[in-house]
Amino acid sequence: MRPNAIRRVVIVGGGTAGWMAAAGIARVMGDMPHLSIELIESDEIGTVGVGEATIPQIGLFNALLGVDEADFVRETRATYKLGIEFVDWTRLGDRYVHPFGFYGIDMKGIQFHHHWLKGRALGDRTPLDAYSLAVVAGLRSKFAHPRPDQPNSPLSKLGYAFQFDAGLYARYLRRLAESWGVKRTEGRIVDVERNGKNGHVAAVVLHSGARVEGDLFIDCSGFRGLLIEEVMGAGFEDWTAWLPCDRAFAVPCELGGDDHPLTRSTARGAGWQWRIPLQHRIGNGYVYSSAHISDDEAAATLLANLDGVPLAEPKQLRFRAGHRRRAWVGNVVALGLAGGFLEPLESTSIHLVQSGIARLMTLFPTRDFDQVEIDRFNEESVKDYIDIRDFLVLHYKATERDDTPFWDYCRTLEPPPGLAHKLAMFERNGRIFREGNELFTETSWLSVMVGQGVEPRGYHPAADLLAEDETLTRLRHIREVVGSTAEAMPLQHDHLQRIGCAAAPLRRAS
Repeated sequence: MRPNAIRRVVIVGGGTAGWMAAAGIARVMGDMPHLSIELIESDEIGTVGVGEATIPQIGLFNALLGVDEADFVRETRATYKLGIEFVDWTRLGDRYVHPFGFYGIDMKGIQFHHHWLKGRALGDRTPLDAYSLAVVAGLRSKFAHPRPDQPNSPLSKLGYAFQFDAGLYARYLRRLAESWGVKRTEGRIVDVERNGKNGHVAAVVLHSGARVEGDLFIDCSGFRGLLIEEVMGAGFEDWTAWLPCDRAFAVPCELGGDDHPLTRSTARGAGWQWRIPLQHRIGNGYVYSSAHISDDEAAATLLANLDGVPLAEPKQLRFRAGHRRRAWVGNVVALGLAGGFLEPLESTSIHLVQSGIARLMTLFPTRDFDQVEIDRFNEESVKDYIDIRDFLVLHYKATERDDTPFWDYCRTLEPPPGLAHKLAMFERNGRIFREGNELFTETSWLSVMVGQGVEPRGYHPAADLLAEDETLTRLRHIREVVGSTAEAMPLQHDHLQRIGCAAAPLRRAS
């Protein structure tokens, strides 16, 4: 074993971020000789669960941990998720779905949507949603796993994620992590000791007087950023000008309404409301701008738009959109809300924790803490936030809504440079480019730009290699195959019952 190897990893804070970090590090690095992993959390301090919806990458993390999907779904009261439905974002009364998976099939060496755009020019006004199995199945409350063994079926490229109880997920991860040797210490941190030579964190002191020493500290302390900001002074990049929502109310309610395997985001007068259906309840929240609505009015709006009886009083959260300028300083790495916050409009909160853990595992340090590697971690972390920020701003910028001062502000804001470039490319001839390893695919950008009313002036010339009649015939055939495949899929309700989810049965779609 190298003499400068990390021997003591200390995770400050529990919740989803802390226990994801504990489980991930233990799974990947746990066999290192003499490595100890300790998580400190206090029952006195509540955790923040701003969202319980995920994106397909969560499957990769669960697979890394060796999680059995059916067991995970049962234990976390999870439902499946085929995409996000957006209501009233483009204009009042309008809706579309951002799906997981793909639209149609590529033809003549170009992306499917260019043929769809040609079809529109020929008078076929069928919405893009009709060519996505995730959308059609989701709106029919259907679910089935992808079938890569059937390459000619739309099921071969179906993507999915989960909606779950974040508290139960943290508990689930805790059981795994502790079985792999992670030690949990109960206690509230009252002081932090630093190394006088290099400024690194040497130990944290608990209210009980106990000291916990470490070589590497993972800050999962939430918005406060106990170590990364209060001790290490990482700095914060504020994006409120682009993402003006700065508060949220969250409340669970009884089951009601539809049971589509979709997260729903409904635009309101000063922000948007989430709806996340689980097996036993629905998670709801109103993300809003305090400059455009009062707290009382926001809470009343949320409670007036629930599908069931509320199960608690609305809980308020306050935040700023943005990120730490340096997510890694010295021997402290920030994950989750300690590293930054972007509203959960596209369910990216848990993914940012996951990507931070993966990056840390790739660049896992020695006690020398090489600055070149730390700089690389920070550069990639910032890029993650920028890529997601631009995608979120698209939802606000590309709108026709002018019915409230909030939407006037959003519609007329100057977009970030990356978003401005993407919009310009798409508006000309429907071209979409995925920059490097950015999270959101061409399908994601396409769905939101089209869904939000961005109209290209043309399409790829190769689409004209198909005759007009053949283009329309192929489009019709693809719609029919998507529709028949969705119809043959089982209801999500039946699938959940089949794998033993007997909590509170979901209501069947009417």
